[in-house]
Amino acid sequence: MENNTYCVIMAGGVGSRFWPLSKSSTPKQFLDILGTGKSLLRQTFERFTALCPNENFLVVTSAEYADKVLEQIPEIKAEQVLKEPFRRNTAPCIAYANSWIRTRNPRARIVVTPADHLIMNEEVFRTSILSGLDFVSANDALLTLGIKPHRPETGYGYIQVGPKAENAPATFNKVKTFTEKPNAELAKVFFESGEFFWNSGIFIWTLKAIDEAFASHLSEVQNLFIKLDPAIGTAEEEKALNNTYIDCKNISIDYGVMEKADNVYVQTVSFGWSDLGTWSSLYEYSPQDKNKNAVISGQVLLYDTNDSIVNMPGDKVAVVQGLDNYIIVDSGDALLICPKDNEQQIRQFTTDIKAEFGDKAL
Repeated sequence: MENNTYCVIMAGGVGSRFWPLSKSSTPKQFLDILGTGKSLLRQTFERFTALCPNENFLVVTSAEYADKVLEQIPEIKAEQVLKEPFRRNTAPCIAYANSWIRTRNPRARIVVTPADHLIMNEEVFRTSILSGLDFVSANDALLTLGIKPHRPETGYGYIQVGPKAENAPATFNKVKTFTEKPNAELAKVFFESGEFFWNSGIFIWTLKAIDEAFASHLSEVQNLFIKLDPAIGTAEEEKALNNTYIDCKNISIDYGVMEKADNVYVQTVSFGWSDLGTWSSLYEYSPQDKNKNAVISGQVLLYDTNDSIVNMPGDKVAVVQGLDNYIIVDSGDALLICPKDNEQQIRQFTTDIKAEFGDKAL
């Protein structure tokens, strides 16, 4: 096994679009959303164990979730759980992981992955990751994985592919443009053009390449974390990290680095992927009955109901009649009934709930 390979799992999100099942106390990455008996975080860890030794995993999460991480991944040590004092988006999250790795292995090559994705064909996934690692090892490149779209989705970012990469398999291209979540009309244009792929949010690079990219495009962030390096693994780390995050801007790796660097490539892949960002994305990959209803959990009877997703506590009996294209989710202490077409409003619902009923309701 290649000991220079590191896996950084980003697990600090709150998963608000999966409310009411996902709550601030237990976000979706810690839940068995798919009904497999394993949380999304645990599945992500196991997905990479054939590619990376246990000691080379890092999980970056909010300080409040550190114990949950260790409960679900007992194979790693407490020092491998990087506890962000507060959220600053993906660029500082990645810079913190880089700082930890930089103090241990400057020759590292790194895969960065969210903790909450669905991968249907894990064998093809691992083959794709290995090809990506070989590519970045041979090239001064920042690599992202692009997913061939099968619908004009407005909830994902898009990557426009450019010329084929030299001396590389046909699935590797220079990135021409990035576009964040387009409107429906533009998403349709992207989908029909054949030049655009969904941005998976999975990245592969060497430590050297990502350090150089930060230095060129996010120097203020890079400088803050280089100053943090001497404190990593010491009694001073928590205090130094807190000061670093106070001074650090809130910015995504896509906007801060990937959209600006000129050595960004995309590997176009097909292994059955979803970011499981919404109830509709879970519905798409769930078994469905003859009326295209997906019952994830619960004792549920459906009458004159179609194209809907239902999730109830396992011992709860529910009868649903006369709904088409709905989300019905009962977490025990909260209930959501919402048209699937309106699910982008769930984040606003949670904001309103907090204002009306306080944090305990979330």
